[in-house]
Amino acid sequence: MRVSSTLWRRFLIYLHRWLGIAGSLLFISWFVSGIVLMYAGMPALTEDERLEGAPPLDLARATVGVSEAAVRAGFTPSRVLVGMHGDRPVYRFAAGGGWTLAYADTGELADGLSAEAAVALVRRFMPEHAHTATYDMLLQAPDQWTLQSRAFFPLHRVRMHDDADTVVYVSDRTAEPVMRTTRGSRRWAYAGAVLHWLYFTPIRAQAALWSDLVIWLSVLGCVLCLSGVVWGLWRLSVSGVYRLRGGVSHSPYAGLMRWHHYGGLAFGLVTFTWVFSGGLSMEPWSWHPGTVPTRLQRQAVTGGAPRLGPLTVSQLRAAAAAIATAFEPKELEVLHFLGEPYLLARDPRPRPDPATLPTTLATLATRSVDQRLVSALRPEEGAFERFENAAFDEVVATAMPGASIVDTTWLRSYDSYYYDRQNRRRLPVLRVRYDDPVATWLYFDPHRGSIARKEERLTRLNRWLYHGFHSLDFPFLYTKRPLWDLVVIGLSLGGILVSVTSLAQGWRRLRRHAGRALFS
Repeated sequence: MRVSSTLWRRFLIYLHRWLGIAGSLLFISWFVSGIVLMYAGMPALTEDERLEGAPPLDLARATVGVSEAAVRAGFTPSRVLVGMHGDRPVYRFAAGGGWTLAYADTGELADGLSAEAAVALVRRFMPEHAHTATYDMLLQAPDQWTLQSRAFFPLHRVRMHDDADTVVYVSDRTAEPVMRTTRGSRRWAYAGAVLHWLYFTPIRAQAALWSDLVIWLSVLGCVLCLSGVVWGLWRLSVSGVYRLRGGVSHSPYAGLMRWHHYGGLAFGLVTFTWVFSGGLSMEPWSWHPGTVPTRLQRQAVTGGAPRLGPLTVSQLRAAAAAIATAFEPKELEVLHFLGEPYLLARDPRPRPDPATLPTTLATLATRSVDQRLVSALRPEEGAFERFENAAFDEVVATAMPGASIVDTTWLRSYDSYYYDRQNRRRLPVLRVRYDDPVATWLYFDPHRGSIARKEERLTRLNRWLYHGFHSLDFPFLYTKRPLWDLVVIGLSLGGILVSVTSLAQGWRRLRRHAGRALFS
């Protein structure tokens, strides 16, 4: 029995020791990059930024309707955008994971952009630096900043020789900017997101390899943390029986190892939850369903197959004119709600920040809506901001046939599953809870006439195991800044302390082993 116990102790200490030597540098990089990631993510070109730089919509030259253009393209698009390419109206069709551009004045499909056309487009997009734009190259495969833009490939990379060293990527398929980076955003992304997510292009370009790497590094990291906590508790003496040079101690270790011992006991479990939840970000082994509504649920709201026939040129013009009474549209998006096509336009102009306004104006600012909807069948009825609440009375039942409704609630503030610190998710939404076997919750968005989110029992559990533990976005803490920042940074510094002391001791041990090997 004593031999077995000794073997287990030796196994535990050697397991923790060599996993620590191998992984301490990785842990340090995770903690440091995690702090950076709190304030700077990957470079991005937001929808508002894209629209703000787009030309105003002008359908005067349009002669071909959406349906005819889609027939010429040879497929039924899953998404349709009506916009401009220079001074020509165009339809941008999404289908099969890619995009196609069709000209609304001729119906012809675009055959790509020349280098000169890409540079001219960027000059119109960033007129303040138009004279600095030069063509860089045509990307056929993603670089570090376009790994999530595969649907828009190939991409033209145009460099703006401005003070910020801006680089703009233009899609050859849609003739629009899809990404913009600056020197600062690239540097912060390398120090934060790229390092934290192991988002290096050669690895991330191979999705399966990257996913497996992150998952198994997380598994080994969990073993490292738990073995350290177990061994640390095993070696801790509450009565202080260890006699060292400095006197009686609760730990048998001295110097950096004592810091490592106490630091591991203090921050080991928190580090474990971070590593464990980081692995869950990859949705390992598909242990829970996604939060995207199913095809049948989406069709219950849209009303089945899309109707492109009513989207004639005259109807599009009438819809654009109705929206123009509120703001000048730059793009129309085709939506379907209960079998009827609608056109959605968003106003990209910055909205006033309620925090900077007097109380009365702040109230109005929070109520302002930056979009308009128009029925493609009845544009003469004018534009409206969102669908009426009553329009969802039937949808909530047909979206989940065979399931009874437990309750329905119009949320005017975020709950624990539909939330966003930047307030980008629209409110109100209708939350409907069902009594089906997986306890489904659906969130209906009246601004788009769609299901914004689906939650089931396992996805709600994943929300707490992943987002709760990894981002500490518990309701009592997540919205309270700078308290949240102080807690996360403090815990991260504790993890850095544990990792650095491990790294120092590991380096000394490796040097001793190397010396013995050289002189043996």
